[in-house]
Amino acid sequence: MNLFSTFTKKPAPKKPVVVISGLPRSGTSMMMKMVVEGGLEAIADGIRHADEDNPNGYYELEIVKQLPQGDFSWLTEASGKAVKVISSLLEYLPQEYSYKIIFMEREIEEILASQHKMLIHRDEESQVDDDTMKQEFQTHLSSVKAWLVRQPNIEVLYINFNSLVADPFSSCGLVSDFIGVPMNTENMVAVPSKKLYRNRLSTESN
Repeated sequence: MNLFSTFTKKPAPKKPVVVISGLPRSGTSMMMKMVVEGGLEAIADGIRHADEDNPNGYYELEIVKQLPQGDFSWLTEASGKAVKVISSLLEYLPQEYSYKIIFMEREIEEILASQHKMLIHRDEESQVDDDTMKQEFQTHLSSVKAWLVRQPNIEVLYINFNSLVADPFSSCGLVSDFIGVPMNTENMVAVPSKKLYRNRLSTESN
């Protein structure tokens, strides 16, 4: 053995990409803002601006929509950062990266109500009735969750939107522990706003 041999130190493994996911209108934008306020860097392009449907901003990256076409060049700079990827695109994430997915869950009736309001603001109409859409959402979520369980490069934390708004302290602690880096939870808990919880299911009896 040559005593003067040069030993190459293995590079440290890259940090997982933090993915915020869920159905549209399930609270993904809120969670993106929370992790940003907590100190995590987000990958977003600012193309979609805040509006009356999302006054705190969308935190989206337009090129993410190209995942089905195999364009994931942006992932090379995403290690340890947060990016929003809706649930229907998760299956296109390349397996050579590792991910920590924070998956937002919300009552489907509330999601539908929120989507209806957004369509009204855009002067558009839904092409599918609520019962059909609800069934499609439920089938989709079951399929996605089953797929996630089988992925060795993915860890998942499910966060309930309704519980998050009601008790942000508990949820923020779970998120911080899951991501695995020190986060400013005081800033995080200030993000969920009951004033923005505008599509809550009625709990009143008939």
